[in-house]
Amino acid sequence: MKTANMVRLWRFAPVIALALVAFAVAPPPQTAKAALAISIDRGVTQPIPLAIPDFISAPQGKDIAAVVRADLERSGLFRALPPASYIEKISDINVPPRFGDWRTIQAQGLVTGQATAQPDGRLRVDFRLWDIFGEQQMVGMQYTATNPNDWRRIAHMVSDAIYERITGEKGYFDTRIVFIAESGPKLNRRKRLAIMDQDGWNPVFLTQGDYLVLTPRFNPSAQMIAYMSYINNRPRVYLFDIDSGRNEVLGNFPTMTFSPRFSPDGKSVVMALETNGNSDIYVMDLATRTTRRITNDPGIDTAPSYSPDGKQITFESNRGGSQQIYVMNADGSNVHRISFGAGRNGTPVWSPRGDLIAFTKITDAEFGIGVMRPDGSGERILTHGWLDEGPTWAPNGRVLMFTRSLPSGANGSGGGSQIWSIDITGRNERRVLSPGDASDPAWSPLIQ
Repeated sequence: MKTANMVRLWRFAPVIALALVAFAVAPPPQTAKAALAISIDRGVTQPIPLAIPDFISAPQGKDIAAVVRADLERSGLFRALPPASYIEKISDINVPPRFGDWRTIQAQGLVTGQATAQPDGRLRVDFRLWDIFGEQQMVGMQYTATNPNDWRRIAHMVSDAIYERITGEKGYFDTRIVFIAESGPKLNRRKRLAIMDQDGWNPVFLTQGDYLVLTPRFNPSAQMIAYMSYINNRPRVYLFDIDSGRNEVLGNFPTMTFSPRFSPDGKSVVMALETNGNSDIYVMDLATRTTRRITNDPGIDTAPSYSPDGKQITFESNRGGSQQIYVMNADGSNVHRISFGAGRNGTPVWSPRGDLIAFTKITDAEFGIGVMRPDGSGERILTHGWLDEGPTWAPNGRVLMFTRSLPSGANGSGGGSQIWSIDITGRNERRVLSPGDASDPAWSPLIQ
């Protein structure tokens, strides 16, 4: 057995202690009779059918299984078979299932689990993933929650473990989204900084909506948020500490600061600073609060985003005559344009994998979400909408979220904004639940 460190969570959520236990893990795929595996590089047109019966025992067992089904189905890679089709009733997860019964309903994988209330009040959850055609267990783990109300987070962890074992890629279900919650009439919108689970559950408002807030971004530990706010009608970058609830302005600049983003090591923030009607990109060291300017051009430079190794920055600029995407070294040297062709391009965000840059494609008719390689090659447009903008990456670099704004009717009805997701193959486009209208999503790293 190996025991993970205590997990840091939001100050308004209890801590979970985890015990990860391997139970007779199956041989590597190449030695299995018919190992359950999937390649996700080219997308999946036929999702893998999985059977996920309700977890047995504690009251949360049924709900945990429901969350796991929803997580995996939402990925587009898996299809949860209806429980009414199950032949075998699972009564003991330590006993191998009757594989023939599950083959009969065409399940390729089976997830069995058990939730148990411990004498000290904790909730223990065990699960097994079975390869039906290989007739072997692929993985088994145990999680213990200090507070039984954290059953939903355990369910996301189970989903991550299943996703990783079958695809070979890290999951992204035990994550949060920070976003702008919008409400009120179109001409007087109330915008609040908010946070929720990646599936839209457990939303919490972090600001009251007394002032405009925009472009929130997590730091690498997911415990701090940088965002732009118009407090006292002065547009400036602020830092919000989730543990303490402390909110502070970043620097004492006389003019507007905006488009903040943390460096990969979390030690600095890169942002745009406007001076005399022009904006350039600056980096602030969070320990010393010293700043250095890294672009100096008459054009408007904004929306910077670091490469995952911290050695390069992508940003948007109109220095070439139109809004386009550029890449430079982290010190501001070797600036070069990477987006070409028809239309404008903005809001670039480097993938956590380092292989792609996501961006907003702007044409006369629509805004869409696209990806390209860091050298500008391989451009692909993933979405087409009236106004799709502002992509953000899942921590495994396989899925994007973005804002989709809707047009208003002739009488002013309709409109509003929503959060949507899509995978990097351009498939599996889905709306993300949110409390009312929502925009400017930013995905957290996996919670540690």
